Amino acid sequence: MTRRRSGLLLLAAVLVAAAPLVLPIKGEFAGSDDQAKAAIAATGYLPWAKPLWQPPSAEVESLLFAVQAAVGAGFLGYVLGRHRRVKDGNGGD
Repeated sequence: MTRRRSGLLLLAAVLVAAAPLVLPIKGEFAGSDDQAKAAIAATGYLPWAKPLWQPPSAEVESLLFAVQAAVGAGFLGYVLGRHRRVKDGNGGD
């Protein structure tokens, strides 16, 4: 790859990364959860069940989500590592 082509690719990557920072964004950003709540509320639906426990703050809710993700990733890593050891013939404990 020539030096000129590398420079053009680098410039294109920088422009793509900087575009969201410079271009005016119109509209309001809302996640899919918020959009789903609005769509359901527009139908007049009333929930028939309540949560058993509500986290005391958004930080606690975020912490619980992160712990759940970490436990899931650890379990998945263990299963895949164990599967690979058995497949390679190194699984004798």
